[in-house]
Amino acid sequence: MDLLKKLTEVFGPSGREKNISEFIKSEVSAYADEVSTDALGNLIVRKKGTKSKIMLAAHMDEIGIVATFTDENGFIRFSAVGGLYNKDLLGRRVRFENGIVGVIGSEEDNKDRKIPKMYVDIGAKDKESAEKLVSTGDMAVFCGEFYENSDTVISKALDNRAGCYVLIEALKNVKSDNDLYFVFTSQEEVGLRGARTSAFKIAPDYALAVDVTDTGDTPEGIKMAVKSGKGAAIKVMDRSVLCDTFVRSVLVELAKKNNIDYQLEVMNDGGTDAGAISLSGSGVKTGGISIPTRYIHSPSELISKKDLNDCTDLLISFAEFDFGGNRID
Repeated sequence: MDLLKKLTEVFGPSGREKNISEFIKSEVSAYADEVSTDALGNLIVRKKGTKSKIMLAAHMDEIGIVATFTDENGFIRFSAVGGLYNKDLLGRRVRFENGIVGVIGSEEDNKDRKIPKMYVDIGAKDKESAEKLVSTGDMAVFCGEFYENSDTVISKALDNRAGCYVLIEALKNVKSDNDLYFVFTSQEEVGLRGARTSAFKIAPDYALAVDVTDTGDTPEGIKMAVKSGKGAAIKVMDRSVLCDTFVRSVLVELAKKNNIDYQLEVMNDGGTDAGAISLSGSGVKTGGISIPTRYIHSPSELISKKDLNDCTDLLISFAEFDFGGNRID
């Protein structure tokens, strides 16, 4: 899990994916025929083939905050970058790209945990001192140490560095005649933006988005069929997409054929890159492989190593599948 640990530690909130893009590029270049970066910051890694054109996507960006202004006492006000659970923010530590760490505090009367009444305390004595360290527009990500035991990993940014890990491992091990595009997308957490532009550029015949999904197996938690440790989750739908039934059936049959544990996922809240890809151009036959994850959008997301391996094996099987040998176009 050393690669996954390194992926989670790289700074990369939405719109600031340069560091994580460069790290992934260093990992995959030796296995690729072409590597490029587009105007929105998507990293597009091609493994050439003569058969169907397949796009495999995982977003690089993580949630975070952006500094909006600093008050006279040196406390930094902020806005959200991606979906934050406001009630859980108080007392969390955040790290800016330059290494400065601060703690999220709140005005005393902020019973509803509203972000405009919160601030980041970096220990500055006044505005001038704070602004020497953090400027308006600087972004920060949450601190969350990587930990693993024999069965699970816990870390910040597993959403979606775990998906990036699956793509990288698949790229290193796949043997396929298909024309494969491994796309590490930008700005997913703020509106699936990178997936939309990269899919338009590639115009794939088929596509899969690899991302995390919630689980329904914690006490008094949400009600859904997905459970941690029970295998790759094959997406049926989320709020952004109704997955292509043919792509879904291929995934199910491949899982059965290759003895890969799987479960079906219906996610009632949230969306993934699959939604943007499916609507690109004149439409793309799109599906999703989801990694069951507890405590999403927290500094302590938890994933089963078995599920991670099952997702990787299923992605490789899909990339190697013969769709008939001809491009749709």
